Amino acid sequence: MASRMREQCANMTKMIPVAPVDVLPPGSRLHFELEEESVIVLNVDGNYYCIADLCTHDGGPLEDGEVVDCQIECPRHGARFDVRTGKVTRLPATDPIPVFAVKVENGIIFVEEPDPW
Repeated sequence: MASRMREQCANMTKMIPVAPVDVLPPGSRLHFELEEESVIVLNVDGNYYCIADLCTHDGGPLEDGEVVDCQIECPRHGARFDVRTGKVTRLPATDPIPVFAVKVENGIIFVEEPDPW
């Protein structure tokens, strides 16, 4: 029993508080450094998502990309990614982008701590 509890604790993801919900109304986004990862937290129709700020096509930023129907478009070459899953939805990108778990607790947005390099 004790070893199973230790294993469960070891597998728990650390969640980092990033902002109160009132600073991120629907349709808005926050860009910041989370550990060594540049990320974007988005509020899409009242749902929060966190993605890496990195287009996998050429390494450019997604920060200023347009968001439509849970997809963010790279402003450089038009690749699109689903912000919920990271999956590519339009070329020229072929690899997904990293996504991080998000939760809201007591009016604070928490984001999953990225894995260390």
